[in-house]
Amino acid sequence: MADRFDKLQVEFIDQDESVQDVADAIGSSGDVPERYVRPEMEADPVIVDADGYSLPVIDMSRLIDPEFSEEEIAKLGSACEDWGFFQLQLVNHGVDGESLKQVKADVAEFFSLPLQEKMAVAIQPNGLQGFGHHFVFSKDQKLDWVDLLFLTTRPAEERSMDFWPTNPPTFRDSLDKYSQEIADVSDKLFKFMAIDLGVDEEALLGAFKGKPHQSVRINHYPPCRQAADRVLGLSPHTDGVGMTLLLQVNGVQGLQIRKDGRWFAVQNLPGALIVNVGDVLEIITNGKYRSIEHRAVINPDKERITIAAFQSAPLSCTVGPLQELLMNGEPRYKTVDGVEFTKGYFAAKLEGRRYLESLKLGV
Repeated sequence: MADRFDKLQVEFIDQDESVQDVADAIGSSGDVPERYVRPEMEADPVIVDADGYSLPVIDMSRLIDPEFSEEEIAKLGSACEDWGFFQLQLVNHGVDGESLKQVKADVAEFFSLPLQEKMAVAIQPNGLQGFGHHFVFSKDQKLDWVDLLFLTTRPAEERSMDFWPTNPPTFRDSLDKYSQEIADVSDKLFKFMAIDLGVDEEALLGAFKGKPHQSVRINHYPPCRQAADRVLGLSPHTDGVGMTLLLQVNGVQGLQIRKDGRWFAVQNLPGALIVNVGDVLEIITNGKYRSIEHRAVINPDKERITIAAFQSAPLSCTVGPLQELLMNGEPRYKTVDGVEFTKGYFAAKLEGRRYLESLKLGV
């Protein structure tokens, strides 16, 4: 199956080293290469455990319970409007515990393999799927302290299986099961968002041509003992998708979101997914829901591993405000086709909300 992103003609250059190998090479006393050092880190204040900065928690069991659903849907809508992020509790409602345990184990094992084995599924020149790096446009730019594995997961017929690891042997099966369970969770969330927005569920999902496409970005952030406070795992950005569901594979924290002009450190609750609104959903809702800048920071002593599942619009769709939400106002964003939108997102090089702001009409 050809990569569905081929038509984007994304022009990345090869980064011929893994961050894990860089970390191993410099050991405990060497210097971090200059191209990973981010001076802006020293200037950014970070809020930790401050009053009023607790990420909203949404309980799936209450969303689906008729007795509590109305109240929890209102809470969900408020989280999407005020924060653009929330933690989703899934106890007994969503993802099977055993499949979750297996996919975590498989992902951790894959990143522990020697580089040569991981390179068997390396990203090809100007490609997107596979093991390696994204958003590398020049030999001179600053780089993120992360290795990743990016794969299209849904619909199954659009997978490029050449990039799906066969080691560990259970990897493909566990990721398949997890991707289906996450797709089911996101379908439920879109349903409840439609209720909050006061639109028909089919109208909202119609913006995704009936069902969102799904891809996963599996991130491995090696520890950086020498300069954890001067490197970045993932540059400040918004997600150019409908919605992202993030799973912490291990207990190491590192996600930060920008709120009120400052960075807020998210403390991921055990067993919860972190969900955030993407650019597409902000545009579809005509700005009612917010796509918020976020970044990943590095731990000096421990690796951090996450699985980000992106629920996105297919390239064949158009991205623009939902007509049902324009009854009492003008569109605040341009309407563009899916290919143009995605090309623009990548061309913006993970620079905060720059691309999303460029689509505003100024009304």
